[in-house]
Amino acid sequence: MIMDRVPMDVLLIADHHTANLASILRKEAGGLFTVSTAPLDQVQRTLHEAPSADRIALVWTRPERVSQAFLQVHALGTATWTEVLAEVDAFVDAILEAAPRFRSVHLPLWTIDPAEHHGPDELDPSRGAHGLLLRMNARLAERLEGQRNVHLMNSLRWLHAAGPQAFAPKLWYMTKTPFSAAVYQLAARELITHHRLRHGDAIKLIVLDLDDTLWGGIVGDDGWQDLRLGGHDALGESFVDFQRQLKALKERGVLLALASKNDEAVALEAIDKHPEMVLRRSDLVTWRINWNDKAGNIADMLRELNLGARHTLFLDDNPVERERVRSFLPEVQVPELPANKLLYPSFLRALPILGEHVQSDEDRARTALYVAERERSEARLQAGDVNGWLRSLDMRVVAQPVNDADLPRVHQLFNKTNQFNLTTRRPSYEELLAFRDTPDHALWCFRVSDRFGDAGLTGILGMHLRSDQGPVVTDLILSCRVMGRMVEETLLHVAQRLAQESGDPRLLLHYLPTPKNRPILEFLERSVLSAAGEGRFVWPGDRDIPAPDTLTLELIR
Repeated sequence: MIMDRVPMDVLLIADHHTANLASILRKEAGGLFTVSTAPLDQVQRTLHEAPSADRIALVWTRPERVSQAFLQVHALGTATWTEVLAEVDAFVDAILEAAPRFRSVHLPLWTIDPAEHHGPDELDPSRGAHGLLLRMNARLAERLEGQRNVHLMNSLRWLHAAGPQAFAPKLWYMTKTPFSAAVYQLAARELITHHRLRHGDAIKLIVLDLDDTLWGGIVGDDGWQDLRLGGHDALGESFVDFQRQLKALKERGVLLALASKNDEAVALEAIDKHPEMVLRRSDLVTWRINWNDKAGNIADMLRELNLGARHTLFLDDNPVERERVRSFLPEVQVPELPANKLLYPSFLRALPILGEHVQSDEDRARTALYVAERERSEARLQAGDVNGWLRSLDMRVVAQPVNDADLPRVHQLFNKTNQFNLTTRRPSYEELLAFRDTPDHALWCFRVSDRFGDAGLTGILGMHLRSDQGPVVTDLILSCRVMGRMVEETLLHVAQRLAQESGDPRLLLHYLPTPKNRPILEFLERSVLSAAGEGRFVWPGDRDIPAPDTLTLELIR
């Protein structure tokens, strides 16, 4: 049976009624979440008694409920920072004690209605509620810094977007619901986006138009010298800022590509020669500059880059082109760009799908990796036979047990790799750490490089070396960018070698099908392993699984 993504349970823990939030979250999540609520105003007790489970906790508290001293100041009384600090620290201690029992814990910043006036000293933390609240949130952030599975949420953005109706004083007295539905909707969407970004749904590719998107004007009509880009011109400055932001995203690992209806030579001349261009050819992973259908061009690029449509963002000023891509490639994210091009930079900064996510060295070097892959493909055409091409790459695979420095990248690969993934399990960082440190378990990582460049940490092998069934391969994961180069066979060789060293040369693998991991099944079916029914593959241990002779393997203990 093919398994889709299992919904994640979200537990709402709050000192106010969250029925509206729960209802909105179920609707907005579209099956991604199941939602349950803790007893009203039992935050500390729920945190203390919550059993360990693979679920998310949203802990939403009001500052006056966390700190009685703040309540006094909010009611126009007085209190000392020392009193408030002790209460904030007690709350954070409860969060830190409970956090290991959840996949992640999310905390909206404490807020009060910004319309409230507390006199000329309202920003003085010793006398004003607003100043004290700023310090409370700063202390909260300070104490939680570095906690991998505890995340602060910027609730101030929700209040700003919801406007004067963000707070609902009537609802508070009637139902103990302090916020309007608009605030809860924004909170729900942000939680969903955050979860998707953390679990492999981040944007990996931005496909850009050129005319009136990256620069002002039509290059084929105006010539590159007369484009509105930079200079003492408001519109030109906004395009330069827009390109700077795209360049920053590229440095973070997001790929940039062009899909433009233009003469290629004319467009590339503008990119190369215009002195105010921030983006250059070296920043682009590929392009389709021609008069063909843009949707077809984007589909062609996705095939070339081996990327999924849902990881792609398309930015084009033309509403007809946007609608065409939406209809032909419905999974591609196609937002409505502002009609006013001066708003492009602020629009890009506000896109939640481009929010910061965990990065690795491989992410930051992603464009260079794809350029190197293009060079490998050209070398393959010249080489003729596959084995000759593989030997010409001078490939080197380094395998070693996962150390603390490797763990963030390993966690990232577990959570975003779909095609070559034996079970597609999505362990938390803490679960991976526990697996690695459990006796008779092995967690190894594989780095791949060749004469064109370093692909980085791209493979994972997880094993239970002494189960009742013999050595079991629990995880076999490989990035799609190194598939088809005998690295797959190298992972099996190392697995059998580790099994042999443990005292039992056999291997057992159990494939769990998903809608996207058929490539690993096809590899297992053509590998040296024997099929044993119901997704089981075995190696009898009567001989060794050889290492490929087209690469150099180095094992580091």
